[in-house]
Parts: sequence; structure tokens; C-alpha cells
Amino acid sequence: MELEMGSIEAIDNSSAKNAEHKDLSATDHPSYNQIPKFFDPPPKPEDKARQLRRREAHSHFLQDQAEELLNAEDLSELLRTLEKHVTETTRSKRQLINLDDYLIVVSKVSAKCQKLMTVALFFELMLSSNYPGLLDIVSIYNHIIRRVSVIQGRIGLSSYDDFGQGYLNESGLESYITDIIPKLGQIRDCMQPSFQRFYVCSVVKKFFFYLDHLHVRRIRIRDIASSGLLSQLLALRDKPNYKDAKETETTNCFSMPAILGVYEKYLDLDTDHDGMLSKKELSKYGSGGLTSIFLDRAFEVCRTYSGKMDYKTFLDFHFAMENRKSLPALHYIFRILDINQQGYLTAQTLRYFYAGIEARFKTLKAEAVNFQDLKDEIFDMVRPKDPLKITLKDLINSGQGETVLSILIEFDKFLAYENREENLQNV
Repeated sequence: MELEMGSIEAIDNSSAKNAEHKDLSATDHPSYNQIPKFFDPPPKPEDKARQLRRREAHSHFLQDQAEELLNAEDLSELLRTLEKHVTETTRSKRQLINLDDYLIVVSKVSAKCQKLMTVALFFELMLSSNYPGLLDIVSIYNHIIRRVSVIQGRIGLSSYDDFGQGYLNESGLESYITDIIPKLGQIRDCMQPSFQRFYVCSVVKKFFFYLDHLHVRRIRIRDIASSGLLSQLLALRDKPNYKDAKETETTNCFSMPAILGVYEKYLDLDTDHDGMLSKKELSKYGSGGLTSIFLDRAFEVCRTYSGKMDYKTFLDFHFAMENRKSLPALHYIFRILDINQQGYLTAQTLRYFYAGIEARFKTLKAEAVNFQDLKDEIFDMVRPKDPLKITLKDLINSGQGETVLSILIEFDKFLAYENREENLQNV
């Protein structure tokens, strides 16, 4: 009977609390007179009038932001003012400025420029200065240009964010990339119309691979703008001289040669020319050393169509294989190795994938490394928080993530690791 009475009292208390919460949520509650409204949800799809008003307001806001940007004349004036107030010049013709002269420059430039040239900026740049108490005026000027470029990028990207939520999905980023291609001189002049959709797809997938490794299917505009990826893309606007053009081909991941290289790799793997890759075709990727067990898991985890991989899925795979030190690549490969989706790898998991390495040894009629020794070595390298489990965080913190994952999925990498001491002696 005591249990029943206690239950009734609990119900009464719960009802009283619910009633209190209901009163607090009422629109006529007194607190609404003091607490301002801080969140306005986006309009529903059927509310066309409100959607239109929101888009117009967002457009006006972006126009106001664009007008606050420094233009070419403002930047030229900034450089001239800096040159007029140089504190000292080195023997190598470096023009340096101290804090006092920097503040004089700030007082003479436009109000728009003053917003960027703060005292905090001076001390921030001092951290990388080779001159105690002095800054190279070129470093100040270049920083302002980069800052303006980032803001321009944010404004440009934001115009594709219809509701002003600060995010872009794949379709929004695709529209942005498609629209700026005519402004990318190094891409526009060599773009074949039939290849444009593959170029756009390759660029968009690269952004999402590196900035959306948690797969939420949207990226914050501020992350896109501040990433080095957008700077690389926009660097293709101007045609470089011959020397710079050669450097761009090898260093800019969005250059036409770089994108074509990935696309041609896909076409080379597609031996039956059906536009898709089977497991057998993908097994020839790179040196052909990826194990069949790893490839089987990749096709289980990654999006496929009738058991085949399309170009978009291949791009993620390629980015992960080619940049295994990167955090997104570690996320990608770990997700494939995490068979039970439990968030960690055990000795049994390692044994499962090492079987693929053992199979290669048998093919070569060579003696495989003892698994117990390998397992102990991996756990010693990683030093996981739990001695029986290796989490992604453990791999990242150890700094050995690339090595550990590579020796489990690729025979050539395994051999290179096993023979690392011998290879060092031969260098």
C-alpha cells in the first residue's frame, strides 16, 4: 500500500511540474516583457510570402556587407600609407614598422580599413615576426588582403544560403562552384562543356570530404571561407606566368591537371567502361595492394549501386587513400574497419583484417608475420586508454593512425613497415 501511495504522490508532483512548465511556455507569461526573442525559425515551405521577405532581407544584408569591403583603391591607399610611415629599412630593403607608427597609419586610413587594422592584429603578426618589436609592412598588407578575400568568399557563399542559416548543402555548393567557373581564368579557358559536371562534382566532394567528415550533409559557410580550400580555388582566377603555372599544376588541388588526373584514374580502373567500378576493378587501385577483406568492407559501408561504386563514392575513397594522415581520412578508414559499429577496434578486429595480409603472403608462398606479435606492436604504438580497445581518438592522439590503418588494409604498406629499418639503412 505504501508503494501505491508513493506512486500517486509522484504522479501529483509530476502533474504540478508540468502545469508550471505549461504556464512558463504561455505566450502571455510576464517574462516575455523582459526577455527578447532570440530565435526566429525559418519559414515553412508553404509560407511563400515570408520566404520571399526573408530572401530579400538576406540579400540586402549581404549587399551592405559587400559595401564595407576594401576595394582595390582602398588597398592601394593602405600600402602607400604604410610606406610613408616606415620605422626603419633593413639592408635587404625590408620595410619595418613599430607599434607607434602602426597606430599613426591606422589613424590615417579609411574607416573600413580601421576595422581590420586593430592593435590585436599587430601583436598577432608579431608572433611570427623575425624582427623584435617590428613588423614587415608586407606582412600587414598581405594579411589584410587575405582577410578581405575570406570575407568576400563568405559573402559570395552566403548568397547561396537562401534562408541565411549559415550552412550550404551539396546542391548549394554545386551552384556556387558552377557560377564562379567563368571567373576562374585558369579553369574557364580549358574547360570542355562535357567535363564541367565532373569538375564541379570533384570540387564539391573535396570540400565535403574535408569539412564534413561527420557526414551531416552540410558545411558551415565560415568553415568553407576560412579553409585553405576556398583560397586555392579562388587562386585560379588570375592567369599566372609560365613558372607559376607549373607550380599551380602540382600544388593546387583544384587545377585542371589535378582534377583530370583523378578522373583519368577512375576511367583507367573502369575496364568494362560501364561508368561504375566493381570490387575487382577497384582492387587495381594504386599499386593493387589493398586487401580483398578491406575492399569487401568498403563496398558494404560506402554507397554503391547494384554492388558498384560511382564516381562520387570513388572520390571519397580516393581522398582517403591519398591523404591518410588527415583527420577526415582517419575517420573514413576507421568507419570501414569498425565492423560492429561500436566505436573501437579490438584484437579480434585486427585479426579479421590481418587475414587479408596473410592471404597475400600465402599467394607469394612466403611466411607471414605472427599475428600476436603484430597485435602487441600495434597496441604498443597506440597506447589506448583502454588496453583492450583502440578508439579513433586513441589513433589520433598516438600520431600513428596512418601507419596502423595502412598496415591492416594494404599489403605493400605492410611490407614497407616490416622492412622499415632495412630501408633506412639503404638510404
